[in-house]
Order: sequence, then C-alpha cells, then structure tokens
Amino acid sequence: MNEVISKLALIIEDERDLATIFSNALEAAGFQTEIINAGDKAVERLADIVPDVVILDLHLPRVAGTDILQRIRADARFADTRVLVTTADARMAETLADQADLVLIKPISFSQLRDLAMRMAASR
Repeated sequence: MNEVISKLALIIEDERDLATIFSNALEAAGFQTEIINAGDKAVERLADIVPDVVILDLHLPRVAGTDILQRIRADARFADTRVLVTTADARMAETLADQADLVLIKPISFSQLRDLAMRMAASR
C-alpha cells in the first residue's frame, strides 16, 4: 500500500532535540511531519509513503543515511521527493552533493530550515 500525503516531510534524525527542531520548522512552513530516529525504521516507512521532503541525517543507527539516500534515488516513486541531507561532516557532505537536493551542515537553525521549507512548499 502506497499512501501519498500532501506536503509531508519525513525527518530521519536520531538526535531527538534536533528532530523536534526540524519538525517545528517544517510545520511552521506548512508541512505535516513525521519523525523516525533509526535507519531501519526509515527504510520500512519509505516502503509505505512517498513524502514531499526527506530531511536525512547521515549517521543513523542500523542503516546509514547514505544507504537510505541511495535507495531513495534508485526508486522511481521518489522522483519528485526532495532530499535534504543534514550532517556535521563537511567532507561527507561534499561527496553527496550531487545526490541530495541540498546538503545542510550542522548546526542548522530553526529559521534556516523553516525558510528553506517555505521556499520548497511555494515551488510545488
């Protein structure tokens, strides 16, 4: 079953405080949000939904963010899904710049993410 929800942002982040900040910022931009804090759970959830936006941390328990990004990019269902990679690892960010729609280097502020999300929502 593939359910499509309009303006859904899936936040895949294992740091709970950051996930909450990201969720609040995206909700302020008009998105519905769902938070997942482990890579294996994200893979399971992505089998059932097609979010508009994925906020993806690279360093996750059980399945790495890089593996999730590869899965998203290999699946035609996600052709219109925007993926924002979040990482504190600038070197890793450089290697993924061509696969992600945007790479954000942590720390990421509430207002920075809210403003980006508003621009994304307006362009849909």
